[in-house]
Amino acid sequence: MTSKDDDKAVAAAGESLGAGPAKTAASSSSGVVESGGLDSAGAPETGKDKKPASRQKRATVALALGSGGARGYAHIGAIEVLNERGYEIIAISGCSMGALVGGMYAAGKLQQYKDWVTGLGQFDVLRLLDVTFSAVGAIRGDKIFSIVSDILGDTRIEDLPIAFTSVATDLLGHKEIWFQEGPLDQAIRASVAIPGVVTPLVLNGRVLVDGSTLNPLPIIPTISAHADLIVAVNLAGEDDRRQRLSDAAFTSLDDDNDSEEWMGAMREKASRWFDWDTLKGLAGGKVDGEPAEDKISREVQKQNAKKQRKQAVEEAVQSPKSPEPTSTSKAQDEGQTINWEKLGIGKFEVMNLAIETMQSVLVQYKIAGYPPDLLVNIPKNVCRSYDFHKAPELIQLGRERMAAALDRYEQDHSSSGPLAV
Repeated sequence: MTSKDDDKAVAAAGESLGAGPAKTAASSSSGVVESGGLDSAGAPETGKDKKPASRQKRATVALALGSGGARGYAHIGAIEVLNERGYEIIAISGCSMGALVGGMYAAGKLQQYKDWVTGLGQFDVLRLLDVTFSAVGAIRGDKIFSIVSDILGDTRIEDLPIAFTSVATDLLGHKEIWFQEGPLDQAIRASVAIPGVVTPLVLNGRVLVDGSTLNPLPIIPTISAHADLIVAVNLAGEDDRRQRLSDAAFTSLDDDNDSEEWMGAMREKASRWFDWDTLKGLAGGKVDGEPAEDKISREVQKQNAKKQRKQAVEEAVQSPKSPEPTSTSKAQDEGQTINWEKLGIGKFEVMNLAIETMQSVLVQYKIAGYPPDLLVNIPKNVCRSYDFHKAPELIQLGRERMAAALDRYEQDHSSSGPLAV
């Protein structure tokens, strides 16, 4: 594992958070991926002293996979289309869900992971979250990561057939951490620890959380792969109401008598973190499906309209010759009060909005500093970050977005543009 400033003294001693000598993206990009299918396991193994196997005349891709909660399922569809179109993925850099999906692909386990997430029952999603509500995180995540570890086994990053980088954030060191060696499941666990939601990973004196805290779209680690194309999949694209996924296809938990008692206890325990709609949404229950941002925007607009009507009345009754100021200017400066409970907005929703706002800005800086050859945008409002029961729809959306972006690129040899949706 290396930090953004390379932790030179540590690397020189051949030490890092993972075992073995440090490995850069350039040195680990010697493996190749067979076209078609989801797995990279078919790529020829190459050791450090072996020359790379000869490759077919196909365009090579270094892939940067961004963070975005459940929207990360779109990465699966994006990878599928790249393989089907004959592109050769030689390097992957991922953050949060991008690290998880990218790691599964690099280890040749993406099809197995896809089969698992698309087959999860709605109630299973909530059970897997392993809710703890500790002081440092609402979700322990042990159940999910035990399954991830079972799928990946003892795979180490340095043994993967393609270069892989998982990006995390060191809270104590105040810097970005790149995992380019060591246990793959451990690197993924560090990258997905959303601050305040998933408990941090403490490793070798570092407190590690989600890499999106500093770098939600890790393009830089892909540069040293010297691929023909750098392709970035951004999960914080501009809003697109046409792409919003509906909850209509999912069954309500209210009809499940076996789960109702358990949900009642969970509701009471979780009330200080999650509103009821959020809890049911985590499990795929029947909710109104309206994002928190839309609820808040509607309420603010409603209050503004009410204030404007009040001001209009005050101005109408004000004497034209009156030198005294009215309360209109004061009313304009007064703050507004929102009944959060009435709106069904809990701490988790507000914190999630804050995190996504921060990530959206950081993504634009990263793209401006290191523009990829091809940018694929997944709208950030296509679903809520915790809609993990929508894997099939999000995978399909990833396929559609990648196919459209490749069509544009192959015809015009130009990116979809940083702000395209």
